[in-house]
Amino acid sequence: MFTVNKTRKATGAGRISKVETLTLGTAWRDFSYVRLTTDEGLTGVGEITHPFRPQETCALARNMADRHLLGADPFDTEEIWLRMYQGDYFRGGDTGGIVLSGIDHALLDIQGKFLGVPAYRLIGGACRDKVRVYANGWYTGPRTPESFAEKAIGVVEQGYSALKFDPFGPGMGELERAERNLAIEIIAAVRDAIGPEIDIFIEGHARFSLHEANRIIRAIEPLDIGWFEEPLPWTHIELYRELRTLTSIPISGGEHFHNRFEYKRLFDTGAVDIIQPDLCMAGGFTEIRKIAAQADTHAMVVAPHNSNSPFCTTASAHLCAATTNFKILETFDSLLEPYVFDALKGTIPVVDGYLALPEAPGIGIELCDEVFDEHPPTYKFWNLFEAGWEARERK
Repeated sequence: MFTVNKTRKATGAGRISKVETLTLGTAWRDFSYVRLTTDEGLTGVGEITHPFRPQETCALARNMADRHLLGADPFDTEEIWLRMYQGDYFRGGDTGGIVLSGIDHALLDIQGKFLGVPAYRLIGGACRDKVRVYANGWYTGPRTPESFAEKAIGVVEQGYSALKFDPFGPGMGELERAERNLAIEIIAAVRDAIGPEIDIFIEGHARFSLHEANRIIRAIEPLDIGWFEEPLPWTHIELYRELRTLTSIPISGGEHFHNRFEYKRLFDTGAVDIIQPDLCMAGGFTEIRKIAAQADTHAMVVAPHNSNSPFCTTASAHLCAATTNFKILETFDSLLEPYVFDALKGTIPVVDGYLALPEAPGIGIELCDEVFDEHPPTYKFWNLFEAGWEARERK
């Protein structure tokens, strides 16, 4: 089970013969990818972006080649997933979860190309005609009610019907009164600027003590907030349920969990109303479909996290199309430089707040190596708990 079976008859897609990684530098973060090639000439691409550790994810993906990938049939998805997870013995965590996810993307990409169908056709088919998305990353600049309100209007003018933001600056634990009041004023200003018909989601970035999160929730409840995301540190997951009992605002979270086994505690504690697995962190299509099914048994909806590149946006469109309890998908695509889209040929654009169903075989994206060569990784870092982080100026 934990070695590559090279004697079993392979499908016509061939066997994996090459594993490569590429990283693209941007002003925000480095985007990393894994590319698998079979001996029949088929290629599959997956995203392995880590916000701060691109070298580590790329190294692990390449190391998976000899141990678990070379010679494998790309259609043996479940076996490959288990072999990497159990056989490599890392059992979860961010780096391992991201690499597992990206390789899983690439396997499905190969399968779809071989069969000539979009990836979502292989994971259940379409449940909807288009995928609703919300904008994040739009509020770069001054942390003032006026700036946030002005930029929020711009988002709505692009056709989005939902947006998310973190108004809390570098705050952590308990906010000073002036800081709390400023954050609440920012949220109120955005609501006033965009009106009552647009969904507002508030990002907590796992910042607050229980009593501080409760203070904030009570202040913003009249503003009709769609969800409060990660208000508490996950080291205090048992307190999430207590917070849920104190408010009518839905509580969301889950981006920090990397497989169904880590999600088990979230479900067992009744921590959230809405789960947010990330296709590039939580084990790829193979694993998130299982997580979404678990959520369904708890009457929860799925709003996938996506702070990665347009590759993840397009790949997530496949996932969301085939997920019955899907709610809405996150995107940062409008934050990025034009050359990112040159590097990723075939991404699906956001039009009036929606993604169309993918039509190309597989995931539908090919990497343009020349653009990667022109924009090498920067290996820089920006700190969510440093004043001015929302400007996203990296150091």
